[in-house]
Order: sequence, then structure tokens, then C-alpha cells
Amino acid sequence: MSENHAYLRMQGISKAFPGVQALKSVDFSVSRGEIHALVGENGAGKSTLMKILTGALLEDEGQISLGDQPVQINNPGDAQQLGISMIHQELSLIPHLTVGQNIFLGREPRARIGAFIDWPELYSQAQALLDQLNVNVDSRASVQDLSIAQRQMVEVAKALSFKADLIAMDEPTSSLTDRETEILFQVMRSFKERGISIIFISHRLEEVFVIADRITVLRDGETIGTAPAVDLDVDQVVRMMVGRELGELYPKDEIEQRGIVLQATDLEDGRELRRVSVSLKGGEILGIAGLAGAGRTALVETLFGVRAATKGQIRIGGKQVRIQHPGQAIRIGMGFVPEDRKLQGLFLNMAVRENVVISALPEVSRLSFINFAKADKLAKEFVEKLKIRTPSIKQLIRNLSGGNQQKVIIARWLTLKPRILILDEPTRGIDVATKAEIHALMNQLAKEGVAVMMVSSDLPEVLGVSDRILVMRAGRIVAEFSREEATQDNIMHAATGGRENNAQQRSQ
Repeated sequence: MSENHAYLRMQGISKAFPGVQALKSVDFSVSRGEIHALVGENGAGKSTLMKILTGALLEDEGQISLGDQPVQINNPGDAQQLGISMIHQELSLIPHLTVGQNIFLGREPRARIGAFIDWPELYSQAQALLDQLNVNVDSRASVQDLSIAQRQMVEVAKALSFKADLIAMDEPTSSLTDRETEILFQVMRSFKERGISIIFISHRLEEVFVIADRITVLRDGETIGTAPAVDLDVDQVVRMMVGRELGELYPKDEIEQRGIVLQATDLEDGRELRRVSVSLKGGEILGIAGLAGAGRTALVETLFGVRAATKGQIRIGGKQVRIQHPGQAIRIGMGFVPEDRKLQGLFLNMAVRENVVISALPEVSRLSFINFAKADKLAKEFVEKLKIRTPSIKQLIRNLSGGNQQKVIIARWLTLKPRILILDEPTRGIDVATKAEIHALMNQLAKEGVAVMMVSSDLPEVLGVSDRILVMRAGRIVAEFSREEATQDNIMHAATGGRENNAQQRSQ
């Protein structure tokens, strides 16, 4: 598959924002029936290029062609009319509507008589799309009752409903289990056989090499290179992405652990958790593994007071505490980086400075007045310490890449010098270089005596950074492994019920 047989051509595409040149004369093409991976660090320009393709942004310079015909894509409606569909990294579903309503929003089938919506037909068509994906979701279910993984698959079904000739997928597997990812890949291969073109954006390079025909690498808004996947390997792609040798992705030093900082016993939340007991030591990185829906997020949200515990006890430093809301958790020295950074972690209409210092307002204010000189100094200190790429601390946080947004949330908690830091999927949707930086930061915090608890669906990450690993299934902890004992195989056996290890009976 080559440029000469391209179905889509994007030539010389440039786009600038205030203070940022996002794209610099980018060339990109996709052939009919090709799965073309587009990779690069956060901020490399991938999402901007796709927003231009789908009409969410207008290019400053360049030309887009479909077939051999130049086209002008002024808005998302133009893209849909041209047969272009997009699955976004940030889910765009409306929570209070049903699955079927979300899939056909604005395109509802009409009854033969009158202008009424044919609801039975709408739900029948939606269910057929879900069944095609082997998704165990009722088309009449409310989206707000679905897990993040299920919502991601609904986004895939929505894209299918447009009967597109070209589908761009931005991190479609970031919230999926291995089984769901394989189902998605089967669907992608069936599209390929039907001549549908797919642009696949992913930070999981191992997936890229499984599914992609060609790979294009962007760096700092420029095209670095395009080649067949069979002619490349992961190390080559990483070097192209970051412009240097990456170094160790999972830095891990031997760190002397201190006493137990957090001890939860028989914890329940009235919904998902079933008599969960867990301990965490100072200087320890504790990994929490398990499949989607296993109760991992329920556990960390209950510990931090996002959910109220209905049963059980929590002790911090040996003292029993009652954490009914996040403010209490913060006051006793806890920090929490949530799974959905945009919905739960960021103030999108505020600048980097405000997002960094908002938890430390007492340090940068007096008599209810903010000392902006102090706020600037604190924000700049952590922007430099965490290598946050931003033109200015006054840049709106929504304009930063996902990886830099994540580092801003971490910076916010570090301003408080927490004793305990809980991270829920800290590197989801983040490029390999930023992953390495976050892993190194976790390692450094552990060295400083901070107790770190990490939920992750990325098994290599769990294995690479954790001192100890707990596996959850159906709201319970079903296995515990030391760093030396843990393997992908025994973690997955425990997570799926193939092997039961009564962790609750082991000393922690």
C-alpha cells in the first residue's frame, strides 16, 4: 500500500494556535482497505491533524483529497457527508440518554406516518450494531450506568452506524480489556476486507504492530517518517517519536519500606466492594490489577472519600479515621489522581497556574486574596520539576496534551506534600516518553517515603513499577503477589477466576 494508491491525501497541512505551532507542513495518506497507524508523543499533533480531517478545525495551509478529488472540510457535517467518521479519545456520549439514542442522535429513524421517531426500529438497529461487536450491552440501557469500557464500545458502534469509508480511531483501546481489544481488532480487520480505511492512533505500540499495515510518526508537529509496519520495530518507532534513546521505561530502585501508613479492613461501599482489606507502607508502590468492573476504582474512590464507605474501617498512621468526602482525605495527607482526568481532575476553563495551585490556596493567599507572585512561583516550580510542556503557566489547561494535563494534576497534589498518593490509570492515553517520566516520578516519591497506590489496566506497567500487586475480581481482592512472584499469567488467571489465591488470609 503506497502513496500512489492513496484514498486519503493530506498534503502540507499546517495549523497554529496562540503560542504554539501545532502542525508544520504535515503529509499523511491512507489507502483503501488499509489500517494506518498514526503515532507520536502527546503534543506531537495527532489529534490536531484528525480534528482537521473531521472538520472540528480548519487548516491554515495545505490540501486534503479523497480519491483524486480535492475536498474542503469546513465542519463535522462535511466530513460525515464525505464518509469520514471519528472515534474520539475523550468520550462524547450524553450520559442521561440511552445507548440507542446516543448512537443515532440527530439521525433517528422515522415512522412511516408522521414525524415521530420509530423507537423500536432505532433500538433494533442499535442492538444489531452492538451485537456485531459482541458487546454485552442493552441498546435501551442508560449510558450513565455503563462502565468506561462499555462506553468506549458504544462509541465504536456509533462510528459504525455512519457507514463510513474512512474511520479515524483515537486511542480506541485505552479503556478496553484484552478480550474487548481483540474483538475490536476483528471488526477492524473485517472493515479492511470490505475496503474501509482506518486511521489508528494508539500509544500502545505493541498493538500498533499487531494491527497496522503502515506506521506514520509525528514529532513536534512534523512528519518524521512513514514505513510499512513489517519494516520497523518498537525501538525504531520510539526513537522516531522522541528523537532520542528513551532510557528505562520502568525505573525501579530497591527502596527500604517504612511502617504501614494506610490500613483498610473489611471495606464495603454498598455497591461494588465486598469486605476488602488492604494495607500500604511508606515508600511502597502497590499495584491494583483486575479487569474492568472488578472494583478497582470503587476501592480507591472509597479510600479517598469520593464514595462513602458503608462498612469497614480505615486507619491512617495507626489512627482510625472516617473519610466521608475528599476534603477529609486531603487534610489527612492523601492525594488522588482520578481515572477520567477531564471529567474529574481538571478545571478546563482555567490556566495551568490555577490547576496547579488550587489545592494549595492557603499557601499562596492571605485574607482571601491570592498572592499571584507566590502562585506564579509555585506553578513554575512544578512545571519545571515535572517537565510540563506549556508555552506559559497562563496557558489554558484544555490546550495542553493529555500527558501534560496528567502531569499538572500530579503537580497539584505534590504541592501539598502528600503522605499517600493514589493514582487511577495514571498513564492511560499517554505517550511512552511521558509514561517513563511518570514512572520515574513515582519511583522518586517512593524514595522520599510517600506511599503510592496505583490502579492500572496495563499489566507490563503493573509488573514494572509495583513492589506488591493485589488482584481484584467481583469487588474482592482475590490474589496478592510480591514483585518476584508476579507474572502476567498468574495475574490474569486470578483476575478471570482461573486461579484463586486467598490474599485476605496472607499477612500484609
